Amino acid sequence: MVSNAGDKLFGAFTYAVLALVGLVAVVPLLYVFSVSLTPFAEVLKHGGYVLLPKELTFNAYKKLISTSGIPRSLGVTVFLTVVGTAINLVLTTLTAYPLSRKQLPGRSAFLFMVVFTLLFSGGIIPTYLIVKATGLIDSLWALILPTAISSFNVLIMKSFFEQLPEELFESARIDGAREFRILFRLTAPLSLPVMITVGLFYAVGHWNSFFSAIMYVTDRSLFPLQVVVREILILTQQPLENAEDQVPTVTMQMAAIVFASVPILAVYPFLQKHFTKGMLLGSIKG
Repeated sequence: MVSNAGDKLFGAFTYAVLALVGLVAVVPLLYVFSVSLTPFAEVLKHGGYVLLPKELTFNAYKKLISTSGIPRSLGVTVFLTVVGTAINLVLTTLTAYPLSRKQLPGRSAFLFMVVFTLLFSGGIIPTYLIVKATGLIDSLWALILPTAISSFNVLIMKSFFEQLPEELFESARIDGAREFRILFRLTAPLSLPVMITVGLFYAVGHWNSFFSAIMYVTDRSLFPLQVVVREILILTQQPLENAEDQVPTVTMQMAAIVFASVPILAVYPFLQKHFTKGMLLGSIKG
């Protein structure tokens, strides 16, 4: 195809807008990362704004690991993310697959209940009372079980299952396969994109678990990473004029943000292909 002047102008405008959006997203991350690695004297010298550090120091990360609850809270968060995501995927799949089968008795009623919970919830206080009544307070299960299934993710996965050719299911039934075997041997392998997409949604939610931890957990040994980072960001009381062997508050705060953000950011590029495909195919039907 031959591009005319209008197409070239539109292409240039599009690239300019995308570059601007990219800068808006990248510059704050680069600033936080740079400040966490730059000696504080150098930060003050440049008016508190550093994008590319000229000198490197890892004192903030060393102190973060040695004097705070970061290592313990990181283990708690990893447990929540791995175990919670596994439970989420199993329960979401077992809910979405039957709802995707049109021969399910009472399918419309079940779909109505799923959509109803998507639009309306019981509220914070009733949810807290239920968690307390079930004895989950001060346990990690209080951060997993109340959010074991997301109605939104159920609908995404259900829509994806409905895109699979019905002939595959009919041929499997003719060969004598039961529904559980069809689900785990046929449907699940074909649904890898939506599984990864939904799993990423759940994993990010568990990694960023904060409000539920404040509500349901008082034992400091069970605090997830985001709660400890919040304490570092708000409760650190070091003065700015520190000795050479001390780490200023701002540097500690930036290091804590990097420590909490980098792991989940590092995973996304490997899942981006499946994420995009799962979102597109899972959103064709309602």
